Amino acid sequence: MKVILKEDVDNLGEIGTVLEVSRGYARNYLIPKKLAAIANQRSIKAFEHTKRIIDEKIKKLKLSADDMASKLARLEMQVCVKAGEDGKLFGSVTVKDIVSYLTQQGYEFDKRKVILETPIKKIGLHIVKIKLHPDVFGILKVSVINESDNKSAS
Repeated sequence: MKVILKEDVDNLGEIGTVLEVSRGYARNYLIPKKLAAIANQRSIKAFEHTKRIIDEKIKKLKLSADDMASKLARLEMQVCVKAGEDGKLFGSVTVKDIVSYLTQQGYEFDKRKVILETPIKKIGLHIVKIKLHPDVFGILKVSVINESDNKSAS
């Protein structure tokens, strides 16, 4: 029986593939789980149309993510915190702090999108990745300044 895959199926094929499978496998597994549809002219054309629409949406989302990444690259977050003599912080700069800063700047991000490889616990410039799209990461510069240095400069 010829079917067109609606989803990626391990050891069988990728989405959009038209292939021949046994009648029982198609009727008892693939079709009921909505992993495939019977392949005829109408279903193939409908699937190709749907796939074109999805590809256009994905392209627009990626362009939007690229635009957001360029906006984030222009930002630099400055954080004044208490630190010891050796530059270690009494605490750390957290994902919550970063999301709060981005919200103040007018950008809404889920905290799970902010990727901190290691906690920020030292004074200096740190790079934080933000996942905007499966293929696009934004970069935010976080500058951590000692509170006592900032007061003496004023």
